[in-house]
Parts: sequence; structure tokens; C-alpha cells
Amino acid sequence: MKLKIYLFRHGQTYYNKDHIFTGWKDSKLTPLGYKQADKIGRMLKGKNIQMAFSSHLTRSKETLKQVIKYHPECSRIIVDDRIIERSYGDLQGMTHEAFIKANGEELFKIYHRSYDIPPPNGESIKMVEQRVLSFIDDLLFMMRKYKVNVAVSAHGNSMRPFRRYFEKFSVKEMMSLENPWDNYFEYGIKV
Repeated sequence: MKLKIYLFRHGQTYYNKDHIFTGWKDSKLTPLGYKQADKIGRMLKGKNIQMAFSSHLTRSKETLKQVIKYHPECSRIIVDDRIIERSYGDLQGMTHEAFIKANGEELFKIYHRSYDIPPPNGESIKMVEQRVLSFIDDLLFMMRKYKVNVAVSAHGNSMRPFRRYFEKFSVKEMMSLENPWDNYFEYGIKV
């Protein structure tokens, strides 16, 4: 028997649209973001999903809501912030352009895409990976115990270690990933 994980990123937010470091700030979905979330929902319509996960942030919850409306069989929705977006610390709320203007392109690249260097008072991807791996361990245990397929409404940076785990990426490959707002990834779990 194989169980399924359906992993997807939230739809576009206003901060995404305006190239603002979002992190743990609660930026809402744009109209396009709702369309993207609904597209994922329609793509997953024929799948059997009994359990779903989101972070507490509105963009993750609203995207999941658009997906789960096609799944009356989904009897449990769990909020788990181990899959929340990476904290950008002091950079949250700042536009990429303003940061680059004040600090230069090189520092932007380091804070934006470095694996193990966190922005001031924020998280590195390595730190995000530790909490996501903890989530995956618990998720796999729960799936096997209850024999359920799950949907995971994640964030761009929490998806990186998730995909690395299941797709066997190197750190370099993981850091080069661009996670779409309008598609999903499917992983089979043997029971």
C-alpha cells in the first residue's frame, strides 16, 4: 500500500508581488493568489485527502481552504508552525530593492539564498530544515498509523528542505529551487 503526500506552496501574496521580505509577517493572498490556490485545488480534485496541514499564517490557511473545498473526505486540519516560512528577522517588511540600496547586492544574495547564514535575528535555511525534518518524522508516523493521504500547504522556504528530503537534492540543488505558486508535488509513502 502506498500513501500520498501532496505538497504545495501558498498562492501569491501582496508582499510576494511587491518583492518584500515576508517571513513571519501575515501578508494576504492577492486575487491572483486565490486563483493559483484554486488551480491547485482543481488539480488535486480527484485525489483522496483525509488530513491536511498548514501554518498559522493566513496565506497558508487560505490556500489550504481553496484546496480542501474539493475534499469532503478531509476530516482533520492541523496547524503546525514547523512548516511556517523562514523568519527573515530584521528584514521582514523591507523591500528587496531598499535592502539592496542600503546594503548591496552581495549581502542581499547571502541573506536571501544562503543555506547557513541567517539574516539578523532571523533563520537560516539550515535552521528551517531542522524544524521541517522534525515535522516530516511526525507526519510519516501519523500517516502510517492512521493510513491517510495528506495535503501540506507550506511556504517557499519550508518546501525547500521538504523537497530535499523526498527528492534527494544536495544543499546546492535545494537552494536553487523555485517553488511554484500554482502547482503541487506528490510523494508516495510505503506502508
